[in-house]
Amino acid sequence: MVEPRPARRGRRRDRWVYLGSHPVLFALLAATRRAPVRRIGRIVLVHDAVPFADALRRVPLDRSAERTTAGAARRATGGDGFLFDQDGAGHRRTRRGAASGFGADGVARLRPVWLDVLRRRLAPLGDGAEVDVVDLVAELSGASTAAMLDVSVPAHALTAAARSAAALAARGHLPGLRWPGRARRDRAATASAAAELTRLLGGPADEAARAGMLAVASINTTVAAIPRAVAWCADDRLWPAADRADSRTALVAELLRVTAPSPVLPRVVADAAELADTRPLRASTRLRPGDRLLLVARHAARAGAPHPDPDAPVPAAVGHLVFGTGPHHCPGARLAHAQLDDVLAALAPYRPVVTGARVDRRSALPGWARLTVRATR
Repeated sequence: MVEPRPARRGRRRDRWVYLGSHPVLFALLAATRRAPVRRIGRIVLVHDAVPFADALRRVPLDRSAERTTAGAARRATGGDGFLFDQDGAGHRRTRRGAASGFGADGVARLRPVWLDVLRRRLAPLGDGAEVDVVDLVAELSGASTAAMLDVSVPAHALTAAARSAAALAARGHLPGLRWPGRARRDRAATASAAAELTRLLGGPADEAARAGMLAVASINTTVAAIPRAVAWCADDRLWPAADRADSRTALVAELLRVTAPSPVLPRVVADAAELADTRPLRASTRLRPGDRLLLVARHAARAGAPHPDPDAPVPAAVGHLVFGTGPHHCPGARLAHAQLDDVLAALAPYRPVVTGARVDRRSALPGWARLTVRATR
């Protein structure tokens, strides 16, 4: 029997993630989204898929600039922005090395770790108890990342340290008011969080900082994405599709598209360039060295519409833009798909509904601080 599809409630709930955690950023993106490319002084907002891909594939970027992903990476870990601020052959070698941990072999090695967490943490659903999906995913991502890095660190401790470091580091490039003395206090707090993360990981400082970078990237995107995807799946009653392997793969891709875990990629232009534009009579936008690019992955991947539909997904070339493209494609995309696939497969038999949700107002990425569910079967 096919379950009836309810009114689309998933998007309405998910909007609160942005409105509650990053209201200024959300308002800025909403106000400028109608233009594929919009310049505001030295800031260039890029919303459309064509200029978004062009910026990542062709525009020369200053990969060591402050107020970029690389700058946040250095603040979060105390390292050299490993994986984000390198360029050329060195960058490609580093990404290939990181991808080995996130690729097919890495997924096969790590899957037993997160499946064990899922079996243990979801068992109470069968007894009628509620489960906090955010806390579950915090353990799942921490345990998986510790196994990937081959370190003996308690899962929740590693997740807490990585999330704290990222949240403090991200404050530097988010729009909003800067109170006197706030920047100095934030720098001190960020340095302390980075020191705690490297202490947990242990080993030589450079190696710990690089391991910390992988931990920050992996944990923060996982804790942001999976609970939001679960809430959307519950609200729109997508569990029948999640219960079937033949449709779950498309559903996972659609949910990652609409949640867009890293909605904005901040970059800085290194040299003068032309950015492709899709407006009539405007073939390109001129970029100057030092211009700040806000690449809105959320809009490029059409996260705002349509609703996630495993039977009619958006073209893969568009949906996958949430993970970047070209030389800047996220090496953890395969791992993200595999983890969400297994989480949805484990939850689907219970047909859970959301019983409580609270927005995380301090996280680096839009997400829930708490999301409780209970079974209906």
